[in-house]
Amino acid sequence: MAAQHPQFELAGQQPGLQVWRVENFDLVPVPENLHGGFYTGDAYLILNTIKQRSGNLQFDLHFWLGDFCTQDESGSAAIFTVQMDDFLGGKPIQYREVQGHESKTFLGYFKSGIKYMKGGVASGFKHVVTNEVQVQRVFQVKGRRVVRATEVPVSWDSFNQGDCFILDLGDEIYQWCGSQSNRFEKLKATQVAKGIRDNERSGRARVYVSDEGMEREKMLEVLGPKPDLPAGASDDIKADAANRKRAKLYKVSNASGGMTIALVAAENPFAQSALESGDCFILDHGSDGKIFVWKGKDANMDERKAAMKAADEFIKKMGYPKHTSVQILPEMGETPLFKQFFKNWRDKDQTVGLGVAYIANSIAKIEKVPFDAATLHESSAMAAQHGMVDDGSGEKQIWRIEGSDKAPVDPSTYGQFYGGDSYIILYNYQHGGRRGHIIYMWQGMDSSQDEIGASAILGAQLDEELGGGPVQVVGAPITTQVRVVQGKEPAHLMSLFGGQPMVVYKGGTSREGGQSAPADVRLFQVRSNSAGHTRAVELDAAASNLNSNDAFILVTPGGSFLWVGVGASDPEKQGSQQLCDILGVSASELSEGGETDQFWEALGGKTEYRTSTRLKDKMDSHPPRLFACSNKTGNFIIEEVPGELTQDDLATDDVMILDTWEQVFVWIGNEAQEEEKTEALLSVALHRDGSGQPGPQDAHRQNQAGLRAAHVHRLVPGLGPRLLDHRPAGASHGRAFGVKPSEPLLSCLHLRPLPLRYKH
Repeated sequence: MAAQHPQFELAGQQPGLQVWRVENFDLVPVPENLHGGFYTGDAYLILNTIKQRSGNLQFDLHFWLGDFCTQDESGSAAIFTVQMDDFLGGKPIQYREVQGHESKTFLGYFKSGIKYMKGGVASGFKHVVTNEVQVQRVFQVKGRRVVRATEVPVSWDSFNQGDCFILDLGDEIYQWCGSQSNRFEKLKATQVAKGIRDNERSGRARVYVSDEGMEREKMLEVLGPKPDLPAGASDDIKADAANRKRAKLYKVSNASGGMTIALVAAENPFAQSALESGDCFILDHGSDGKIFVWKGKDANMDERKAAMKAADEFIKKMGYPKHTSVQILPEMGETPLFKQFFKNWRDKDQTVGLGVAYIANSIAKIEKVPFDAATLHESSAMAAQHGMVDDGSGEKQIWRIEGSDKAPVDPSTYGQFYGGDSYIILYNYQHGGRRGHIIYMWQGMDSSQDEIGASAILGAQLDEELGGGPVQVVGAPITTQVRVVQGKEPAHLMSLFGGQPMVVYKGGTSREGGQSAPADVRLFQVRSNSAGHTRAVELDAAASNLNSNDAFILVTPGGSFLWVGVGASDPEKQGSQQLCDILGVSASELSEGGETDQFWEALGGKTEYRTSTRLKDKMDSHPPRLFACSNKTGNFIIEEVPGELTQDDLATDDVMILDTWEQVFVWIGNEAQEEEKTEALLSVALHRDGSGQPGPQDAHRQNQAGLRAAHVHRLVPGLGPRLLDHRPAGASHGRAFGVKPSEPLLSCLHLRPLPLRYKH
């Protein structure tokens, strides 16, 4: 085995991006200020290291091949990739990137765009910062979500009306914008031009910007008289195929001494059980330009190391283009793009419903960290994560949906709901001297479709009545609508009831039948969220519904019991006592393992129940995702925005969907078309099961009905003075953020946190 390369010792030690160029069978680091520039005759290694909330490091390892790199360079890059992967313990997700066909993950690293430069090592071109000004070259800047700058011949023949171009003359840099170029290209062209000035010329160059028809004399001197230019090509936005092409799953083996590939499944969605830890598999989506290699954790070392070679041979065998995208995924390091091809993919310990993993006969010792819910809203980061507009002490009104109308709920029963009903909760708050409203539309698990639909309609009507219509009056209160599915209540909603648990009874009401009669034996599960608020949900009175992580109240004609699981938290114990007061019962406390015969008899007999660790924070597994909704091509498409999310990604002529896993935000640009608004909201509402439709529903958590439960925020006009600095570029009149309900959106887009201070 060859000695490891010295550069490996520096790889992945700290979060961030590292780039190396392959030079004469060696790895040479590229200076950070030159990241994003690639010579088309070379090969590169790129490692992105992310520190997860758990403290673990996540690695994405790419090797990039220029169109004119040699066979030796591409082979060296592949070998270095395998060696670095081995050095990092097989943890990285590997990608093969080909010039002009890079993955969105790769493109997302370079928010200023990618710059392709002619030449390479063999031509003597080096990545160095220099004051050399004897340069004459032209870059074409093209794209929309992901913009590339590609070096083209220095001639008017390279120009068109639809793109931006940069004429680099060394000490003078000319940015030229075609009359049909889009705002993204203009912005990126400016960034590229300034990047050349600052990074390649150490600031010793001047940048000139001109539009088509206003060319500067120096440009005409170099390029000659400007001819009539062709219109730009219309491929800035490419509609995805209406349906994903079929994918196939193959098993890779070298048991016989030579690599063999066997078909496992010819149609997707695949069963996750088809992936065996002792083998490697190829998921063939080559018809759409993608190949995935899945490495089982128990596969032999030769198979794991030969994964990229297997992918290359497979691409040749299938006759796919050489630029076909390749991802190599370690077991338990699968990406959402890979998971979407599987039916009901489950991560380790992933669950549905209330979010607890059930592992028989294993009880976790959970360290309970004291949590002061009263101060949650005072932390910008925590308020953003939990959507805390304030501490929940503002005014509120609650209505229950009855038929097509809403009926007021007795304030003495605020906080008590029925799973067979839907409700509207209006919350009023003050922020920065300005009033705001939140309209929660709470939909019980057993609520009828008519009631669910009525809650949405009546919630929208209430929004209109409060001034939240399509035309926002300056200075009017900000109104935000939040759809809530039972069991997925946000922390702020659960904070509205004065420290009392939120109670959800079985059954419901209707105009015809009246209130459902309570059962003789009733079982309530009491669970706290990460903010310390508790929710009590009535379940079927059966021992199988117990859970070691929670507290339960069992009400029987002969007495009541407070059952405390070994993993129950102090807020859950306190919430159980408060629930007893609400129910008007006095309960005998039983610790898990100390149950009486009367207790088990009331539950229909002792049986196995759920014991497990609580599901840990899934932000690492499910980071925020931003999608742009557009019909610019005549087809409505949903396109994911790659890379770390920033405000510049919010396009005022599109509708944007920000998916933070537990909450979904729909941001409406002021120039968005009506069809885009309608289709975007419809796409969010559908929450399909990831069976092949493009968009934010792919590879998302589902409940038992196959529908994902998430809080949906529709962000209406209302940009308060304190948010003026948070306005996206060019969005001075966009339908922007509600002052505080959209704080998670601001957080996910890496904006400066707002000061959150509320007086009691």
